[in-house]
Amino acid sequence: MASPDRYSRQTRFSGIGEEGQAKLAASHVTLVGCGALGTVHAEVLVRAGVGRLRIIDRDYVEESNLQRQLLFTEADAAEAMPKAQAAARRLAQINSSITVEPRVEDLTPASIEDAFEDTHLILDATDNFETRYLINDWAVSNNIPWIYGAAVGSYGLAMPVVPNKTACFACVYPDPPQGAQPTCETAGVIAPVTLMVASWQAALALKILAGGDPARKLTMFDPWQGTTRQIAQPDPDPQCRVCANREFRYLDGKRRAPISLCGRNAVQIHERQRPVDLAELAARLSTAGTVRANEFALRLQVPPHEITVFPDGRAIIKGTTDPGLARSLYSRYVGN
Repeated sequence: MASPDRYSRQTRFSGIGEEGQAKLAASHVTLVGCGALGTVHAEVLVRAGVGRLRIIDRDYVEESNLQRQLLFTEADAAEAMPKAQAAARRLAQINSSITVEPRVEDLTPASIEDAFEDTHLILDATDNFETRYLINDWAVSNNIPWIYGAAVGSYGLAMPVVPNKTACFACVYPDPPQGAQPTCETAGVIAPVTLMVASWQAALALKILAGGDPARKLTMFDPWQGTTRQIAQPDPDPQCRVCANREFRYLDGKRRAPISLCGRNAVQIHERQRPVDLAELAARLSTAGTVRANEFALRLQVPPHEITVFPDGRAIIKGTTDPGLARSLYSRYVGN
């Protein structure tokens, strides 16, 4: 139980007050992605006293994350800890009165109902449009607000999506961008812009959870150029396939194809429909290459590739962006 003084500076703020703080304590937020944006979201919300936080992330901590991803340490990278688990461990030290539920998994059409069960708000800290369209489909169909955010290089942006009040994600971005897009690997990314975007998203989240109405604006940041810009969020599109026509094509999908991971020379495979015994797999692969395993994941190094397998059968294949090669390596070392 938190002491009365813990949130005193926050409750003195007129936008929250005691009533808003009580609403925060009763709130359940789901965070999709726990990288540069998500670690900021998680820490801000836990420190603010949001009652329950579910963290969904498919990845593990690497040394290159430490430049911008708060909550993680060199020890987490050395252990290849799943980001959701590493974040939950650190958050428990920050505020032990908050319920933090880490889930080391991918967000898919098959898992989304369970992933978002009982949630009051969703925070986007993902790295691809496919997942954002999936979040948008579910949020609109279930009338749950969510907050979009993205950052690459020194540029970032954020926008709230409140069903029946604001334009949805598909109103603003009817289709995914065409052609090669900059990623953290090709264009890099600096920590100040991820902090700015994530802090803006967290502020929008706190306002919505405390009972306020967020500004209906698309906000863009570039701290390297020293610019911040806002444009009015458009009204809902009367022809929008999602919020107007109720066409949920991403939510209706049954399975996800292998996808290249933003900022990583890697492909994610999530086609196996049964769990993997990591101890048995480690023993079987002991002569195939260098194997490291714990209860959360197994890592096999077979240069120039590295294969990380999770208990649900999902895998991340590093060293390629070719889904066909990734599938072949998965079949060879993990099985069909």
